[in-house]
Amino acid sequence: MVAICENIRDFLRGEPDCVLVEVTGADGSTPRDTDAWMLVTAATLFGTVGGGQLEYMAIDHARRTLRQGVPAEAMNVPLGPEIGQCCGGRVRLSFTALTPDITAFLIARSDREMTERPHVYVFGAGHVGDALAMALSLTPVRTVLVDTREDELSAASVPGIETCLTAMPETVVRDAPPGSSFVILTHDHALDFLIAAEALGRDDAAYVGMIGSKTKRATFKNWLSREIGRPELFDRLICPIGGTAVKDKRPAVIAALAAAQIMTAALNCDAQRHSPKAGRGESSKSALPH
Repeated sequence: MVAICENIRDFLRGEPDCVLVEVTGADGSTPRDTDAWMLVTAATLFGTVGGGQLEYMAIDHARRTLRQGVPAEAMNVPLGPEIGQCCGGRVRLSFTALTPDITAFLIARSDREMTERPHVYVFGAGHVGDALAMALSLTPVRTVLVDTREDELSAASVPGIETCLTAMPETVVRDAPPGSSFVILTHDHALDFLIAAEALGRDDAAYVGMIGSKTKRATFKNWLSREIGRPELFDRLICPIGGTAVKDKRPAVIAALAAAQIMTAALNCDAQRHSPKAGRGESSKSALPH
């Protein structure tokens, strides 16, 4: 069983007897790279090293060591027909029983990774906003649902999603960290235009999208030129969100299509803003302290 909680503290509080499994080497085509790790207990899991037969073997190996109470040997696994996987690469795995120092290190690392997640601000807690927040809740971003209406925010209960009640949503745009994404779908077109103009004025935004029709696009372009005097900003706007390839106005469908757009933009922007991660082969980014 995979743990539902994303907070490593909650997991370790309920499952203190764990084995840490790390990908220490990844050559050729592999399910995950050398930044992947997971925790294995007698009944549950936290994280993943790639799934499939490789992960099944790693879980079985880790649980055997838990039952026997002995240190686990490392694994060096070719991903070929002999294990029912056809990736063609090779993965090396290490297995380490948790100690207080390792536990503290994993918690600190998890906290840092959560803090560094790209921010996505969803303006408007209506049907589409709620559906988009739900779709984004499964992704590695920090999602904030923003609205001027307290009742709408109170009704939007999506696990793992933050809410922000404000009379001036444009100030949320100004205070957002670099690389943030802004998705605008409020109940008021004038408010949409104000937020969109503020977001488009940021050169460091990963994504600026607004729900709307061809008419709304044209109206906003004219407004941007007339009121802001910067019509060139319009070229950076995604409207309608989710694209036009699928003609479906159901909130869940719009949310799914938009979430894919947002994730692509946010992760690409995040990769450009941060220094390159360790390449394939032997890892210098172990989950453990050196």
